[in-house]
Amino acid sequence: MLLKKQTVWLLTMLSLVVVLSVYYVLQEPPANDLATSGEEGTEDASKQTNGKDLEIMTKSAGDEVYEAMRMDLADKRSEMKMDLTNKVAADDLTAEEKNKLYDEMEKIDELAVKEQTIEKSVKGLGYSDALVTIEDNEINIRVKAEENTAADAVQILKTIKDEISTSYIPNIEFDTK
Repeated sequence: MLLKKQTVWLLTMLSLVVVLSVYYVLQEPPANDLATSGEEGTEDASKQTNGKDLEIMTKSAGDEVYEAMRMDLADKRSEMKMDLTNKVAADDLTAEEKNKLYDEMEKIDELAVKEQTIEKSVKGLGYSDALVTIEDNEINIRVKAEENTAADAVQILKTIKDEISTSYIPNIEFDTK
């Protein structure tokens, strides 16, 4: 019995897929692969660093540390929002309790927007990077600058005052490039 051209073509393609799959499964990953590069256990090492280590790394590191800190903050906030969402999904809460949880989620979003606004304003003053976190009525600002003077701090404080209310206690840290 003769096979049709389509059947032969299909069997050829399937066999090619199988051969390539086996080849890629048995092949060693390349050394520059981002998913496999680096040392194993780097997550454990990063969890073991304390605030002092992070401060020392920030003072001498590039923008990667700022981005890592932003990502950590975003992860923390998303976890908080997920917890609140799970609480809202509970059947035993009243409508009033659910509204309070929704208000807390909105506050988290508002803080993130305020932080981004202040960061953009501080960067607009000519600094290469800035990281702003608002927690417990405190504004923590890390600014990457060539040098730090009292006039720079006053200028940043004025920018904060223009952007948001003054009920927050500002903490400003300058990191040298």
